Amino acid sequence: MTKTILCAVDINRPDEEKEVLTTASKLAKMDGAQLDVITVVPDFGMSVVGAYFQDHHVEPVKERAKELLKEMTRSTLGAERDTAVRHVVAVGTVYEEVLRAAKLGKSDLIVIGAHRPDLKDYLLGPNAARVVRHSECSVYVVRH
Repeated sequence: MTKTILCAVDINRPDEEKEVLTTASKLAKMDGAQLDVITVVPDFGMSVVGAYFQDHHVEPVKERAKELLKEMTRSTLGAERDTAVRHVVAVGTVYEEVLRAAKLGKSDLIVIGAHRPDLKDYLLGPNAARVVRHSECSVYVVRH
């Protein structure tokens, strides 16, 4: 029986991510599981771009991301369902943060979307593929 489902979404693509979020919500309802929804803000700290961002710039970005995430879940799932959702905003690399959140939240299932692969994805591997490959729990991939 699934107790916790982690749904990873990109708040920059709300229309494409609706199906992922809806699927995760349906799966959680079927088992009476907790639904956690995560979005990941890129970490610019280690790059050349990161030199222009100080710590006090990251917090407002995280707060805005949390607002957008809540707005996305509310508009997709409805206000009542959204009250039971745990909203998570992480900073870093998408697949690493999704795997970390799944481990910390003791998730039994990760739901993540996948787009049609480009040539570069075959060489480097998209986030969904990395999550599937390295996850300690089951992963449900929703194709866009």
